[in-house]
This record gives sequence, structure tokens and C-alpha cells, in this order.
Amino acid sequence: MTGSSLTTPLNALHRELGARMVDFAGYDMPVQFEGIMAEHTHTRTKAGLFDVSHMGQAVLEGDGADEALEALVPSNMRELKPGRQRYTMLLNADGGIIDDLMVTRRENDLLLVVNAACKEGDIAHIRANLPAGVRLTTLDDRALLALQGPEAETALAALVPGVAGMKFMDAAGFDWDGTDLWVSRSGYTGEDGFEISVPTDRAEALARKLLADERVKPIGLGARDSLRLEAGLCLYGHDIDTTTSPVEAGLVWAMQKRRRENGGFPGAERILKELSDGPSRYRVGLMPEGRAPVREGAELADADGNPIGVVTSGGFGPTAGHPVAMGYVADGFQTPGTAIQAMQRGKALPMTVAELPFVQQTYKR
Repeated sequence: MTGSSLTTPLNALHRELGARMVDFAGYDMPVQFEGIMAEHTHTRTKAGLFDVSHMGQAVLEGDGADEALEALVPSNMRELKPGRQRYTMLLNADGGIIDDLMVTRRENDLLLVVNAACKEGDIAHIRANLPAGVRLTTLDDRALLALQGPEAETALAALVPGVAGMKFMDAAGFDWDGTDLWVSRSGYTGEDGFEISVPTDRAEALARKLLADERVKPIGLGARDSLRLEAGLCLYGHDIDTTTSPVEAGLVWAMQKRRRENGGFPGAERILKELSDGPSRYRVGLMPEGRAPVREGAELADADGNPIGVVTSGGFGPTAGHPVAMGYVADGFQTPGTAIQAMQRGKALPMTVAELPFVQQTYKR
């Protein structure tokens, strides 16, 4: 038994399915079912079902809700169209990332999904910065499932036929067996797939229905981490945090042209300067030589042993077939193909700066 005090609505199902449970962000969560390698491969080739109910769901509503959110993030919220979702970041006054989140424009509100470890702080931060007439309400009565992989569409469409017509980052409401679902075509594995918000009391029934499909298997946090690392996706608290700017992290694609030109968000002075002059460090892919993975926290050095950065995520990439890592390197070392080294357990391990992602993303455009 883990020392976690919080559980998701699928906790009993995870245990029934033989999951190995761990504490994650205060929640009792499955790290693996049959093994990380097998679960990773199943998601890349068929469809994996993830419990992401520990994440925070909230609704921002009221006149000017989009403008209020724009004052806290570097992305364009005013022009976000109904039925579309966007990735963005909450920023602090120094331009550091408080959290990364997903925002969906619905008919009368904005739906926010934030990271589990940050959700209480995120909610407090947003509420503290809202103008009169705009309110943020947490959706504590809903669970969140992610169905990911090349057969995710076929599996979900068997229950909810309307999802087949969705494209990447589309979002819409559906009825399943009298239950209201909110579905987005998104996820954090690099694969095509969906995230499904479902009432808490119907979450287990939906999960069981999906798992009854032979294409679908339950997947734990271990494979979720290896999948997102291969796809070059940041994990908050590891690859991005309050000291990291969107420019350093290579997340400028989440800043639309108007925001890059006009600012108007926390830390804009720093971020606009980094956009024009370049940052002092860059997030890069890292390819270790040999078969030994290089882990988070390993110091990076140049050919002469001078410190130039740090590894923020690392492990074995089952689909890539070799160790993969991400980290930050000083300006001048970010070009793919640059030879550097990682200091691990007192040894210098040769590494090469690599293009991200390691495995091509397969979103349905």
C-alpha cells in the first residue's frame, strides 16, 4: 500500500486488474499493469487507456473570461474558436512557468485542465487575478480518462460514433448511454487519441466498457512517461518549472503572433527579449551512446569537462530502440549533432544533441 491519501474513481478497478500502485502527486496511482515495455508498445500499436483523473478540471466563465486568462498566459485566448482546445502556460512575473495546461473554448465558458501536483496552486493563482464578474469553478464531480494509440478512434467510436469526425485539438460534448461526456482529440503520448471527461459515478463503467474491447489495455504512469519522452513532450516539475521560460523550453509555438509581438502577459519583458536575442539556454533532445540510459539530474559538460547544463528527463525509449533524454544546454551547444558528455556516477558518458521528437507524432490533423 502506498502512503497516498487521495484516490481516483478507478482505484478499485486498478487493483482488480493487478496494478502496481505508487504515490503520485498525493494520489494512489498505477505505475504499471503488465510491464512498462509491453504497455508502451501496446499504446504505440493499438490503444492504451490511462487514468488521468488526478488532474484538475475547472471552468472559467463570465464576461471577459478569455481576456482575464490572456493576462496570465502567453497564448491567444480571445480568438480561440468554440470547440477548439489550446496548450498554454501560466506564467509568473519573471516569465517562469507556474504550470502548463489545456484550455478549451466551449459554448459559454473555458474548460481548463491542469496538472495534479499544481492544481491547488493554479486555482488559487487564477482566482487571485480574476476581475469582477469572472469566476473559476472546479469540477470535482468529474473524472478524466485518456485513450491513446492508432486504434483509439475505432475503439471509442464503437461507443461514441461522433468522435470519428474530430481532428487534433477538437473538443465536443457527447452522450454515451445517457451520460454526458466532454471529449477532446488530444493526449500526451504523441499518438492520436482522446481525453474524456466523465461524471465520477460513471467513470468505472466507461473504463470497463472500453477495456472490454480487445484493442484496449490499461496503461500506467511508467509507460505514460516513456511515451511522452519519446514524443519530446515536457513534464512539469522536470523539464519545465518556475525558473524556465517558454523560449528556453522551446514552447514558442504555443505563443501566437499577436502575443509574441504585443506581450501583455507576466514576464513579457524577459520573454520578448529572449525572442529577439535568444535565451542563455535551450531545451534539447539528448542521445546517449551505448545502451545505458542517462537519468534526470545528470550534469552535462562540454568536451573539456566544463559544465554546460543538466538532464531533466531520461530513460529507455522502447519504440526508438535506444536510450533517450531531454535537458538544457548553454547557448552554443544546442545544434543537433553537437557532441557533449553527461556525468553519471562519476563517469563521463558520451552524448549527442538530438532533434526532438525521437518518435514521430501521429496526431490526426
